[in-house]
Parts: sequence; structure tokens; C-alpha cells
Amino acid sequence: MTMRSALEPHRLRQVFGSFPTGVTAVAALIDGVPAGLAANSFVSVSLDPPMVSVCVAHTSSTWPVLRRAGRLGVSVLGAHQEHAGRQLSARGADRFAALDWQATDDGAVFLSGSSAWLDCSIEQEIPAGDHDIVLLRVHDLDADPAVAPLVFHGSRYRRLHPHTD
Repeated sequence: MTMRSALEPHRLRQVFGSFPTGVTAVAALIDGVPAGLAANSFVSVSLDPPMVSVCVAHTSSTWPVLRRAGRLGVSVLGAHQEHAGRQLSARGADRFAALDWQATDDGAVFLSGSSAWLDCSIEQEIPAGDHDIVLLRVHDLDADPAVAPLVFHGSRYRRLHPHTD
């Protein structure tokens, strides 16, 4: 192992990216229109009470809009939804164009065909460096174990491959 004193952003991103994560869409209806972002910093936090978290960059132009929502939908993207992950990460585009989605009566938005979904509300926001850790209270959830997840690793979208002996 080589010890580097360089903690520059490029090196941090490279090393942090060596840990594979899932990819989520965090979305809600804002003034009747879907708004959302892609987040790979999603993690379970607590079973009692049921809580998860996502981390959002201070530079996000979408988060200030989403944080106004009473409910947020978190969709865990399936391996077939790489295009949705890219689209929800794009700046200045209609992020929901040609995406199949549905909204709850409370305004949480979910992408159809995801491997899991969680209906959440914001519990707390915690400043942490150049991001905010957003704790979300889970109100409802479900999963489809038949849908393989989309994975983000090494700054690329990837898919899991079944283990063969």
C-alpha cells in the first residue's frame, strides 16, 4: 500500500469509488411536476424508528426544491434503469422525460420497475463538509427481489452477475 499525502478531490473520488453502492432516485411532485435527483449515497440507518439516509451535495440545484416536499419517494434503481440514473444526474434537462413514474397522493414519486421503493419524509438534515446528510423517516416500502439492482463502482454504472460454481 502506498501512502499518499494527497487528499485532493480527484484522489478521494477514486478511492471512495472503490466501494460499490446502489443507485437511487429521490423524487417528489413539486407544484404538480416531478422533481428528482440520483443518489448513490443511500444507506439504511435504523429499524426502530425506520430510517434511511442520503447525502446531497451543497451544489445541488434540485435539493433546495425537493426539500420543500412533504413526502419523498426513494426508488432503488434496477440494473435495467441505467438510463434513468444518467437522466436524473443530468443538469438542465427534463429529468423525467420518457421515464415511467407514478406519484402517491402525498406527492412521493417512484420510478416504475425499480428493485425497491420507500415512501419517506425528511426527519433531519445534518451539514457534513460539502454535503448534507439527510435522514429520512420511512412510512411505507416494498421491494421486488426479481429485479436486480443497478450498482455504481469506480465512477461507472455496473450490474451484478450471478455467482456460478
